[in-house]
Amino acid sequence: MARGTLRIFLGAAPGVGKTYEMLEEAHRLGKRGEDVVVALAMDHGRSETRALLEGLEVIPPRRMPYRGTEFEEMDLDAVLARAPGTAIVDEYAHSNIPGSRNPKRWQDVDELLDAGINVLSTVNIQHLASLGDVVSAITDVHQAETVPDDVVRRADQIHLVDISPELLRQRLGDGKIYAPEKIDAALSNYFRLGNLTALRELALLWLADRVDEGLAKYRAEQGIEESWPARERIVVGLTGGPEGEVLIRRGARILNRVSGGDLLAVHVRAADGVASESPQALEAQRLLIQDLGGSYHIVTGEDPAGALLDFARSVNATQIVVGISRRKKISALLGNLLGGGVGTRVVRDSGDIDVHMVSHPLGGHGTRPSRQRDLGRVRVTVGFILAVLLPAVLQLLLLALNPDQNIATAVLVQLSGSVVVALIGGLWPAILAALWSSLLVNYFSTPPVGNLTISDPQNLLALLVFVGVSAAVAVVVDMSARRSKEAARARAEATTLSDLARSAAGADDMVLALLEQALGVFQVRGAAIFSLADSPGDGAAPGANGRKWRLLAAAGDLAAGETEGGGAEGGNIEEIDPSTRLVLFGRILPASDRRLLGAFGVHLNAQLERQQLVASRRQMLRLAESNTIRTSILRAVSHDLRTPLAGIKLAVGGLRHDGARYTPDEQQELLATIEECSDRLDGLVGNLLDMSRISADAAHPLLRPVRWYDVIPDALRAVPEGRVRVELPANMPEVDADPGMLERVVANVVENAVKYAPDSDIVLVGAGGGLSPVTLGGRPAGELRIIDHGRGIPAERVVEMFRPFQRLDDAPQTTGIGLGLAVAKGFTDAMGGSLTAEATPGGGLTMVIRLPLSTGVPFEARRQQAPLEPQSAMDRRRHTIPLSATGPDAG
Repeated sequence: MARGTLRIFLGAAPGVGKTYEMLEEAHRLGKRGEDVVVALAMDHGRSETRALLEGLEVIPPRRMPYRGTEFEEMDLDAVLARAPGTAIVDEYAHSNIPGSRNPKRWQDVDELLDAGINVLSTVNIQHLASLGDVVSAITDVHQAETVPDDVVRRADQIHLVDISPELLRQRLGDGKIYAPEKIDAALSNYFRLGNLTALRELALLWLADRVDEGLAKYRAEQGIEESWPARERIVVGLTGGPEGEVLIRRGARILNRVSGGDLLAVHVRAADGVASESPQALEAQRLLIQDLGGSYHIVTGEDPAGALLDFARSVNATQIVVGISRRKKISALLGNLLGGGVGTRVVRDSGDIDVHMVSHPLGGHGTRPSRQRDLGRVRVTVGFILAVLLPAVLQLLLLALNPDQNIATAVLVQLSGSVVVALIGGLWPAILAALWSSLLVNYFSTPPVGNLTISDPQNLLALLVFVGVSAAVAVVVDMSARRSKEAARARAEATTLSDLARSAAGADDMVLALLEQALGVFQVRGAAIFSLADSPGDGAAPGANGRKWRLLAAAGDLAAGETEGGGAEGGNIEEIDPSTRLVLFGRILPASDRRLLGAFGVHLNAQLERQQLVASRRQMLRLAESNTIRTSILRAVSHDLRTPLAGIKLAVGGLRHDGARYTPDEQQELLATIEECSDRLDGLVGNLLDMSRISADAAHPLLRPVRWYDVIPDALRAVPEGRVRVELPANMPEVDADPGMLERVVANVVENAVKYAPDSDIVLVGAGGGLSPVTLGGRPAGELRIIDHGRGIPAERVVEMFRPFQRLDDAPQTTGIGLGLAVAKGFTDAMGGSLTAEATPGGGLTMVIRLPLSTGVPFEARRQQAPLEPQSAMDRRRHTIPLSATGPDAG
């Protein structure tokens, strides 16, 4: 019996319409005359889905008891007995009730497929086992029901059911997914716009990967090696030279001409060493390709052209960018005669992949000859001595052991001597030994013996072959010895760099740690980094453009003069970039250490850039916080001074009015008004003084762990009873905030919602910590959402809403001067949080307050770190001035 086919309807989140699409497909199959039954379909209380069950044969589910409750499961035996052509089985990843035949529903589906029954099923992306941790990190909800990815991949068809996150939230707000009492909590937690967008991206990427797997499998089965231009992929070949940046930028310009595509830079590293590449150039090119949105790769191969083409075919590349040869014309011509250079062979063997040969400033000017890594002065000296003595000694042995002076024996013995010399002293001693040996063989073994004359042409040919073979063997042995030494040096360099990165990573000052490492690696007494100062200074040698070198960091023992002048005298200088250099003092480094010194320079440059970025970020944060505090102070003062001044003026004016007659109670009421307004003014002045001190001292409010429950009751005192509904989870974690500031933010936002949504209830919903993966600048955050179902605000006016002196529809002056939301946003930003606005699904406005979760540092420890008053004016105001008297204006 043929196995049935499986079609899976894949969705990014609940409510996208998977079951609806599956049931519609069941109706279409039924109209075509196929035998379709519903083995199990969950409508989740959705009337539209339930309506689609009408007209379809439904096999009643089994009711199974579990822990005092009955659950419905698919009746597998009944479906197998019915043996339909197609069975509808919802929720592919569902875990069956204990006591069922199989622990998982997908295993039930396998039995149906084995019985020859076609199956339609559904699954959400969060139920795939490989994505469980990713989805949990996004939504903070652990998925207990999962299905192995390979089980889903075995499906004959996967149909993506996709709708936009905005439309899904609208469906949720309209009550088409959950019951009304669950809507606000769902919108604030799992169904957040960011969550849905991330889940949708996961679903699309996962399905795209399956499509790529299917394409790769098909090409492999059909033996297709040429690239298929499904999408534009440009591969840039890098040699490790400075021309790589030109090639990368050319590749980026080519890619910009098409919509979408990938840019990949690949450096083909020779398997026998890396002497020809520049670490600084490769690091700069890696950063450039990342800045351009591409990816950087390294492959190893004996044949650079073949390795580059293999990589291009493996990624299904459509175009390759390579540079013209750097060799001079004569060298390039000889190379072409021997089979062609790298670029020529790439063009010749590329097949249907387009190849761009890009000219660059170094093309045709010749490569800079790399210095040969010598075998050591002692070995070369010993080699030359042996080249003179060893052939003579061998000739004496031949005279004693080979009295007949057989030329063949003499040639073999002397050839072995040349090989020994090559192993010890390298190429040139071996060449000398070969020439000296040929003279000895000619004199002692070639007739006529006793002179250098050669009478037999065959003997002349034998001597010439001997010299040629000796030279060839010497070259091969010399190259082998040098390559072995280079490989050993490369291994030592790799180990050194690995230890360097590991030890420096754990240091407090990574730049200083790298410099200290350099002392031991290069056996020098001092190491320093210099940079060009912004302006000329005294006491230092001038650098570029008349500027002076400035010492950034140093390690080891440096003389007084070595700390100035940028190490121009007596140092090994490695130019990290045009304005920064690494200098080592104590001994002149050999050429063989220059590559490793360049790698140190790359590491140091990365750490210097990191330090600069961290310092710039801190400075920008300090300036932004200071500016925010000052702005918030001015807004708060200008906003709140009007009401108490007006109250005082009105009360004093009434008391001073000659024609007015007040009873004692009325006089006491006016005096109480004056006293209350004066207290409010005193509080405002205290705010101004305390906040000014905060602003002068790095602009930090008095942050402490605060629970939302601690500030919300006081913030809602001015709100009419019954207008606001608070639905905060009991386990909401603490956030870092100034309690007085936070209370004022909540009060302003809530009273703004009450003012502009008079016919709607206001709901406060919380999230954060273990409830939802709320983040703020990469840190976990807590969140308070203030939801109303009023008239809302157009999207184009959301940004304008937070500006000072803005009132909805230019409301009359009696409603405030339009600073409520501006003040709230200023205080929220000052505390390191954010205040944003979103449209409420179904109509209305949702204000979102986010603050970083508390780090758990006690307040006393923070007070020691920030020497401020023990209690901020905002915090004192919370206890001394009734919030009902503040009256925040609308945004």
